[in-house]
Amino acid sequence: MSAPHEIRFRLNGQPAAHACADERILLDLLREDLRLTGTKRGCDLGTCGCCTVLLDGRPTLSCLTLARLVEGREVTTIEGVTPAKGLSPVQRSFVEHGATQCGFCTPGFVLTATAFLREHPSPSRSEIEEAISGNLCRCTGYLKIVRAIEAAAREGA
Repeated sequence: MSAPHEIRFRLNGQPAAHACADERILLDLLREDLRLTGTKRGCDLGTCGCCTVLLDGRPTLSCLTLARLVEGREVTTIEGVTPAKGLSPVQRSFVEHGATQCGFCTPGFVLTATAFLREHPSPSRSEIEEAISGNLCRCTGYLKIVRAIEAAAREGA
């Protein structure tokens, strides 16, 4: 294992610095070192989307991203899209449409949907389905998730 060195980046809009080894993955940095447990460990293979964060505004699998690669960049976790009071429009829509079920995959879906709606404010159902295709849910069957994203789009999320 390599010797830890400090990386500097922005985390949820705030400056951050943390010492970590070259081989440390972003998921472990966030969950274990920084105690941001909203980012979930799922498959560790990049296939489920539970560990999705936004890296410079784009959905990124933190289980496949070396922490050192966020040097000088912006990382947004689910904690960073949640306002101090209440929920973001996408989060609120997930709750209102019953799209959370067990909740384990929800942070990844919310971050993916947030980034997607920022670039596609009036998406079609097929565009939404394509956008979330990298996120897996074992509870909902996706219909409630898609409906929640459609509703969030209608509300200008």
